Amino acid sequence: MLQQILQTMTVDPDLLSELSDEQKAILFVKIREEQVRRYNEFEKKNQDDRIPRKPKKGRKNVDFLLGKNGREWVWVMGEHKHDRSIEEMIELEIQERALKEAEREIEEIRRQEEAELARKLEEEKERMEGKQHQKEEELRKQREEAELYASLKQAREMARKLEEEKQKAEEEEKIRVEQLRQKACRSCQDLDAVEHRFAEDQRRSLERLVKDKNRRSSEIFTEYMCKREEMEKIAEQNLQEVELSWQEQEKKAKKAEEEVKELARRARIEYKNSLRQGMNVLNAVSAFSGNGTNQKPPVPPKSDELRKSAAKVIKKRPPRPPNKQAVVDWFLEEERPKGVGTDPSTGKVAQWFHGVISRLEAENYLLNMTLGSYLVRVSERVWGYTISYRAEDRCKHFLVDTSEQGYQFFGANQLVHRSLADLINFHKSNPITVTGGELLRSAVGQLKDPPDYHELMRPRITESTAL
Repeated sequence: MLQQILQTMTVDPDLLSELSDEQKAILFVKIREEQVRRYNEFEKKNQDDRIPRKPKKGRKNVDFLLGKNGREWVWVMGEHKHDRSIEEMIELEIQERALKEAEREIEEIRRQEEAELARKLEEEKERMEGKQHQKEEELRKQREEAELYASLKQAREMARKLEEEKQKAEEEEKIRVEQLRQKACRSCQDLDAVEHRFAEDQRRSLERLVKDKNRRSSEIFTEYMCKREEMEKIAEQNLQEVELSWQEQEKKAKKAEEEVKELARRARIEYKNSLRQGMNVLNAVSAFSGNGTNQKPPVPPKSDELRKSAAKVIKKRPPRPPNKQAVVDWFLEEERPKGVGTDPSTGKVAQWFHGVISRLEAENYLLNMTLGSYLVRVSERVWGYTISYRAEDRCKHFLVDTSEQGYQFFGANQLVHRSLADLINFHKSNPITVTGGELLRSAVGQLKDPPDYHELMRPRITESTAL
């Protein structure tokens, strides 16, 4: 299974959830070593094949300005002696912005006041022109009336009177014209006074606008500076909050890093101890088999059954079970004929054996059990078994891999056992991991009827043929 994972460089989430912390650490170390090995092979293979690329014709290239040292010229704002500081630049920008804002407001007020003064001057001119026109119309009518009276046939009777009246009228006309001229002069003087007053008002308005402009510019600058101070305070508070949050995250990251280092250290120790333990067992087996000598016993001849089993082609199966029924079929076809799940001494189902149950169901079995209680369940997610163990603070789950050689815990260089029962018996006196010290002390049996392994241990139906 480990070789298949290293070949595809992918780990199924279901398989990952079945592994213990030590097994996960070993798996990640092996994957990283495989990545480094593949990368080194790739670099070594492509080292001589690398050819520098030539720039294509017609493509745009970027050329950087070079300095005296031949490297790219870089200017960092604020490092030159003539550069303004960021505070000076911000204050200057705020002053310019406030001045522009005040000029815009004053210009708008000036346009409105000029429009209002021009409207009033135009109304005054129209009023005076209307009066002048009305007076001229009255003079014209009086002249027409005088001409009408002069054209009557009473010239003889009224000649003298008309002459006198004409002279009198001319005198009156002259007096009236003089009065009208004087009035016109007074109107012109009034107009000049209005224009002078308008010019004076305009001058005063401009002076007031300039004062308002300076005042408004100062107010806007003060508002901008207040807002800037408030923003700086808020930014300082946010910076402090971010700093505290970052320190807290850094503490958590350091703690997590320490935990990962400790886990990796434990995994390395476990890996070395498993190698040492395996070598000790192999040396002990070789010593017992040789009866204290270095002579190896002769290899016994293979029986017919062994030859048939060796010649038998193993049925290929997918990397992981597609469903529960596939696990049941696999157990009935490959594992049950080996006697998996039975006690070799009694031939009955072992107390520690359970069927295809989930991780949660196994933890419910071990919930109120003592330290060292365990059970073995058939995994629904991989082709193998899982030993669920009751530790001090939680339940641990160790994945047992099945292969042609036998049964072993998931990982490299693990001790291979001929049967699942041998693995269980071996770890009753030898801890599963050196750091954890997990000894299989008391097996947890069935708590319900029918047992959860009834699908796996149901009687097999055999056909008999009468001869």
